[in-house]
Amino acid sequence: MKRIIAIAAGGDTSEYEVSLRSAQGIYSFLDKERYTAYIVQMRGTDWHVQLEDGTLAAIDRNDFSFRLPDGSKVNFDFVYITIHGTPGEDGLLQGYLDMLHLPYSCCGVLPASLTYNKFACNQYLHAFGVRIADSLLLRQGQTITDNEVVQKIGLPCFIKPNLGGSSFGVTKVKTPAEIQPALAKAREESPETVIEAFMNGTEITCGCYKTRQRSVVLPITEVVSHHEYFDYDAKYCGDSDEITPARIPDELADRVKQLTSAIYDILGATGIIRVDYIITEGSKINLLEVNTTPGMTATSFIPQQVRAAGMTMQEVMTDIIENAFA
Repeated sequence: MKRIIAIAAGGDTSEYEVSLRSAQGIYSFLDKERYTAYIVQMRGTDWHVQLEDGTLAAIDRNDFSFRLPDGSKVNFDFVYITIHGTPGEDGLLQGYLDMLHLPYSCCGVLPASLTYNKFACNQYLHAFGVRIADSLLLRQGQTITDNEVVQKIGLPCFIKPNLGGSSFGVTKVKTPAEIQPALAKAREESPETVIEAFMNGTEITCGCYKTRQRSVVLPITEVVSHHEYFDYDAKYCGDSDEITPARIPDELADRVKQLTSAIYDILGATGIIRVDYIITEGSKINLLEVNTTPGMTATSFIPQQVRAAGMTMQEVMTDIIENAFA
């Protein structure tokens, strides 16, 4: 009998549409001979499945099930979470699924909530010796003067939401006059804001997943943005060159892969993660952020890296799902 898979998508942030695209990617990757999959769209308290006839079937949040038009009940065996933002990336959905004893694809509550908080995650990993940029955190209601930013962090710098992703609300700040507008823009996406020192170097990203049977660190991708940094248009509108494997020395690539694997274990991660870095002068590896629900469209980093590794996304999806039942 086929396992029934829910692909949880949507969420409550600006990344809603990006998440739906990832859901379509995951749906296309799954082995249809082995799994029956439904995309569960979630926004606020509106959780539903769009059926083949175009009708919507509401999710019963008592047990995360739904009913088909003939009245028969569909219970899921597994949830593949591809929500980029709350409630799927920050641990909220994971806690709910834990209470239902329903297995899912990605990190549990603690690593999910930790990695969703960029500042907390980077400071935590810094305690294990991981290099990070100098940064400041502004909580809701806190302010900072332009002069304080210049003195403590310097210019240029990045001002970005502490929670969220996909480059919404991010600004590269070059002059003091740009600081307060950038803070206001970031606060539209998150109540907490990070001010982070600029690091000049080569941007790379590396995917990793582990199961009971195997540990896979994927080939590294080099990111060359056509803009000043890897902003939303560079990420999703093709305004960048994504080169896999990255054009870096083998010795450096090995160190990046070892660090990615170590970060996976330090965080207690599960499923696929992607770790973003900047390589600065002297081949120094600097952490940018950890993504525990990376994009999964056909052109996203992880599928690119999987292809470069000589694997298929169907194989990877099956690995992750079946690991929950091993």
